[in-house]
Amino acid sequence: MAAGFLVSSCSRKQPGGGTGNTGGTLNTGGSLNTGGLLETGGAVGTGSGGVSPTGAGGGGVGSGGITGTGTGGGSGTGAGTGTGAGGTGDGGSGAGTAGASGTRTFPTQACLDKASALLAMMTSDEKIAQLQQIERANVSASDITTYGIGSVYSQGGSGPSTNTPAGWADMIDGFRKAAFASRLKIPIIYGLDVVHGVGPVYGATIFPHNVGLGATRDPALVEQVAAAVAEEAAGVGADFPFAPVVAVARDERWGRTYEAFGETPELASMMGVAYANGFQKRSGPFTVLANAKHYLGDGGTANGVNAGNTSGDETALRALHLTPYQAVVSAGVGSIMASYSSWQGTRMHANTAMLTGVLKGDLGFAGFIGSDYNGCYQNGVTVASCLNAGVDMLMTFNQSASAFLSSVRSLVPSTVPQSRIDDAARRILTVKCEMGLLDGGMRLVDRNLTAQVGSSAHRAIARRAVAASIVVLKNDGGVLPLSKSVPGLALGGKTADNVGNQCGGWTVTWQGQSGAVVPGATIKQALESVVTADHVHYALDGSATGNGSTVGIAVIGETPYSEGCGDIPSPQGGTSCVSRPTTLSLDSADVAVVQKMKSAGLKTVVVLVTGRPLIIDQIASIADAIVVAWLPGTEVLGVTDVLFGDTHPTGKLPHTWPTSMSQIPINSGDANYSPLYPYGYGLTY
Repeated sequence: MAAGFLVSSCSRKQPGGGTGNTGGTLNTGGSLNTGGLLETGGAVGTGSGGVSPTGAGGGGVGSGGITGTGTGGGSGTGAGTGTGAGGTGDGGSGAGTAGASGTRTFPTQACLDKASALLAMMTSDEKIAQLQQIERANVSASDITTYGIGSVYSQGGSGPSTNTPAGWADMIDGFRKAAFASRLKIPIIYGLDVVHGVGPVYGATIFPHNVGLGATRDPALVEQVAAAVAEEAAGVGADFPFAPVVAVARDERWGRTYEAFGETPELASMMGVAYANGFQKRSGPFTVLANAKHYLGDGGTANGVNAGNTSGDETALRALHLTPYQAVVSAGVGSIMASYSSWQGTRMHANTAMLTGVLKGDLGFAGFIGSDYNGCYQNGVTVASCLNAGVDMLMTFNQSASAFLSSVRSLVPSTVPQSRIDDAARRILTVKCEMGLLDGGMRLVDRNLTAQVGSSAHRAIARRAVAASIVVLKNDGGVLPLSKSVPGLALGGKTADNVGNQCGGWTVTWQGQSGAVVPGATIKQALESVVTADHVHYALDGSATGNGSTVGIAVIGETPYSEGCGDIPSPQGGTSCVSRPTTLSLDSADVAVVQKMKSAGLKTVVVLVTGRPLIIDQIASIADAIVVAWLPGTEVLGVTDVLFGDTHPTGKLPHTWPTSMSQIPINSGDANYSPLYPYGYGLTY
């Protein structure tokens, strides 16, 4: 593999490798969460202090992203009480979840008819070719024309030689032109890891990761974020982004915790629907296909091990992990990605009962199921078991179009029935029709959208999302908001001047990296734009405490990682996971920065840049204020908006904050629940 060509998930890797917060502010009666999920009166979490609020989600009807409607009731429960340094808060959450029952007009009869008519014109080989999603480095334009391949994708770090929006658009247009030259002129769809914005593309807007969006509790804002991301994805030609993650993340040791919206099915459902609607719009044709993932139970594996095993009976699995899929299916999501993980020892990629029986049967999912990166070629899963279980599109790596065709052709009809191939191809064609791709024209990238990648308008939305995601854990003595006329600020910590750390994983490369990896302001630069620049005194180790400084700001937390390498502890024996921590405790350098500022007599504000709750016992009592910025991305003026009071903090914890590693996993609703800060906690001023 060429240097810099990292393999990614979804497209990624080779195997092995103090004022209290009051309840009732998270949801308001009558607020509309579009896409089949209408939260009405009674969906409000109320109570404060010792009250554990409960909200009943109203039944609702809404239009789905692919002109779908769904009805059904749901319920949401709030976290109990908890105390944390600097305040007591309650985690009321009354998000209702969409019911799985109801009628849907997706797929439209027109697209069903068009897909069936096209299927009747196809040879057996052309049907099989639609089932392949091939890595861009493994395919040529002539292959696409010859075989009529269904989809092309980029794994992590795989892109055009010129990594610019125009460079991506040029490359993908080449593939689109090749598809239009095929016998039936069926367009490809292009897959890309669009995890928090179009991260692989240099110059794109990098939005907060989903854990931060979950903290906003604002589905309308999340839909706006997704719509902006969709415009940038369309602008580079990536009309099949691998998002959103609708996992219910139950163990912070999981390295993909930040990709999920939070620890409850209610939150994952509400935000998953909002994100899918932002991609696909609420009705009519859409140009960017949502891909809910990873089905099913990826956030519930034992010890948070990526691609591990989720235990428990089916009732528990459905109640906890299936609920968000009920919501996004009711909203009309067009595609769903299978999970590497297992349930009761059976890999999801080969789980007929869960893929065909539950997802396509019980939930009535009418889109197509895609595999994860090489998911039908590892962990004991085979192409035959994948197809027979219900996977429709297979993401392949290092496999040519001709090799894929030969391998699948050899299975039909002796091992895989022709009807299964027909069903998979029909589903893919139907979704392409709903995207407006089967109108007979050659759709090339809209270069007006290309020019909007990284636009000021999109960055403004990202800035608002950052501000809304900020969670204030502690604010002793009202040290926040800070005054813009402060005589001096001592600034330190490894992420004070590091845009790569702010962005985290899935930024340009799979695992991400520290440093100036993308254009964007650092927190240091944001501070210098708010107060007089020479009043900001920076030292990495926090030692710049003189020069009239009265306040210290320590920006500390995690460095970039993605799946696998982000697990605690990280897998051993590989070359990609280097010097990763073995616990979620702050490292000694982070603690030293806070101690140095406090010892100098400064009011000390800690800004945690992290993809999940950390163990902060060493600094919790000495910091005057603690703010969680999550992984904010490039638009960190949203952080300073909150620090200086231009925006009031409204963020609420999407995860319970543990006191120690021994408490993990800890989640709202546990029998023994005594966290440092409870789910839903967040101070304001």
